[in-house]
Amino acid sequence: MTQDTGDGRPQTRQADAPNQSTQIAAPAAGQVTAARRRISPPAWIARLSERLPNGRYKQVLPPPVVARIGEQEWSSELLMRIIQLGIVSAFGLLYLLSPPTAGTGVSLVPYILVIYLTLTLIGLAWSWRMRLPDWASYGSIVFDISLLMLLMWSFHQQYDQPTSFYLKAPTFLYLFIFIALRALRFDPKFVLVTGAAAIAGWVFMVGIVLVTDETGTIVTRDYVRYLTSNSLLVGAEVDKLISVALVTAVLYVTLYRGRALLVQAVSQSVAAANLSRFFDESVASKIKAADDVLSQSVRRQAAVLFVDLRGFTELAGRLEPQQVMDILGAYQHRVISIVRTQGGVIDKFMGDGIMATFGATEESPAYAADALRAVDAIIADSSTWQSDAGALSLLPAGSVAAAATAGTVIFGTVGDESRLEMTVIGPAVNLAAKLEKLNKAIGCRALTTTEAYDVACEQGYSAARSGPSLSWAVEGIGERDLVVLHGRI
Repeated sequence: MTQDTGDGRPQTRQADAPNQSTQIAAPAAGQVTAARRRISPPAWIARLSERLPNGRYKQVLPPPVVARIGEQEWSSELLMRIIQLGIVSAFGLLYLLSPPTAGTGVSLVPYILVIYLTLTLIGLAWSWRMRLPDWASYGSIVFDISLLMLLMWSFHQQYDQPTSFYLKAPTFLYLFIFIALRALRFDPKFVLVTGAAAIAGWVFMVGIVLVTDETGTIVTRDYVRYLTSNSLLVGAEVDKLISVALVTAVLYVTLYRGRALLVQAVSQSVAAANLSRFFDESVASKIKAADDVLSQSVRRQAAVLFVDLRGFTELAGRLEPQQVMDILGAYQHRVISIVRTQGGVIDKFMGDGIMATFGATEESPAYAADALRAVDAIIADSSTWQSDAGALSLLPAGSVAAAATAGTVIFGTVGDESRLEMTVIGPAVNLAAKLEKLNKAIGCRALTTTEAYDVACEQGYSAARSGPSLSWAVEGIGERDLVVLHGRI
């Protein structure tokens, strides 16, 4: 039940406070992601993933945000696999169209391409069915780098040259392609791991050259000899490693900053989506679009509607808690649907009371007519509740009472920066709350003022009223001319 405070704003009695919890529901965002099958990684890989930079965000962000980020990661993984497939297909096509190179050994290029194409297709199919766990992505990185190193290692055998021959192969540049590919995941840890794997792989390749140098003459300090022979220049290999490390570092920093923006954007997106669950969509849109919600106050001509359940407090004392909440949920669902259909906005829930406005959040040329149409629809709908098989059948016949008024209201924000609420205040709000209570004294189900009724008729309202016009002393306000919209059931 609702109680007026005398300042134009209704207040909820303490007994009705438990209903406030009905507005809190399980987060809807990310349910699709949560439903996807996941494969648990080995414990040591899971611990490693958590310790990598940016790996702990899932432990500190709300589950809906983590779920939404997971959806973005899944789509990025798919994109990366598709591009990867395009790259290996392009390489394969170039190999087929290029004239064969001279060489006495067996070329591993076609075999490596087939293996890489197969692994890419497996990864794409796996990614299409479910989100890849991190350990699978790490494994893919290791396979990619290992295959590339194996391909380069085979060059010296194919062309019957010393092992240092493969160190000058331009295929080394493909390492940067692999690093850039991992940037598509928009997760810096995968770029970091790919760069580290590339550096480790190249160090291993250089180590093979040094270990297999039986003459001890493969290493040189002469740059010309390095360029014109199969000699190894340590400084040149260090330059390659530095280049890989710098590219990895630049991409890592870029993605780290971008990742922070992604998390922030997703967090704000989820928060904005949740606003629509606690506020009407039009109000939520204003909050999301406003630079300073404290300044968003306007004076408008609007209608105010109060709906209440008669005798609900007494009924709630006899029912089980879950039955009480089921009734409230079903009742609010029906009323909200009608109010929104008629162009109204739910301002607040007050126990079993509902306050709605028409033309307050956005100007409306038919605010009064819409409000009275909503009253008619709510009363008509409530007459069917007893025949329903659901929770509403527990309510006695004629349990819904409503009142609507029209006039000048102020729509704006109240509270301070730590706790804000967008609401409507003004004489019309105070009068509507008092008229709703007056239904019981007069013996009717819905009331409005003569002024509001006349305005509604001017705006196109044409439903015949079921009760007379009367003059009544409204507590705290004085004598008012009223119209009975719906009499006793």
